[in-house]
Amino acid sequence: MNGLIEVTGLRKLFHLGGSEVAALAGIDVSIARGDFVAVMGPSGSGKSTFMNMVGCLDSPTGGSYRLDGEDVAAMDEDARADLRNRLLGFVFQSFNLLPRTTALDNVALPLLYRRGTAMPATERRARAAQRLNEVGLAERGHHQPSQLSGGQQQRVAIARALVNDPALLLADEPTGALDSRTSVEIMALFQALNQRGITIVLVTHEPDIAAYASRKLLFRDGRLVSDERNPAPRRAADEL
Repeated sequence: MNGLIEVTGLRKLFHLGGSEVAALAGIDVSIARGDFVAVMGPSGSGKSTFMNMVGCLDSPTGGSYRLDGEDVAAMDEDARADLRNRLLGFVFQSFNLLPRTTALDNVALPLLYRRGTAMPATERRARAAQRLNEVGLAERGHHQPSQLSGGQQQRVAIARALVNDPALLLADEPTGALDSRTSVEIMALFQALNQRGITIVLVTHEPDIAAYASRKLLFRDGRLVSDERNPAPRRAADEL
């Protein structure tokens, strides 16, 4: 295997009361650069735990995980945080925007946490404005989240996820709080970003949303039970 994400024998155990529960029971998967993967499964299947591992938010009980060749499983919390900042962007169902902060400053926020040379404020704002332009919100930079629709808030969240030029975009139910039309718009944006070379891993409960991805991973009872390629993903741009 030679992918951006390399997972071998990945296990995660939780202790509940006096018993052990295997949230992940030995996962083997490789995700190449430029892939667009939908992760599916019922509640308790292990898909959220898998995403936490891939997102360097938690460490496994056993097995190995390499991200862009780096051994994540062996890292301490600070090293994982640095890797997240360098390589990952996150998009959530609830947007997670600061409510009393403008769209521009929400997008620029991750740049404040960059390690190494500090980025001047003018450069941070210029880069944030560029990312807002890329998601079609160039004129909305001075609006607060309450002044934006749900779809616009999710676009701001995507711009924020892109501001550090990540290799990998992780999206957790990104259309879960949106209507059908807006969901298609967001999937068209994800597909456009993927065509630019950004690897996308997306958790969804909705088969219609998974149909826009080029690959689907199905989890059940802590195991990866299906890994299927989609030879003809739906093209969201054609549905708008």
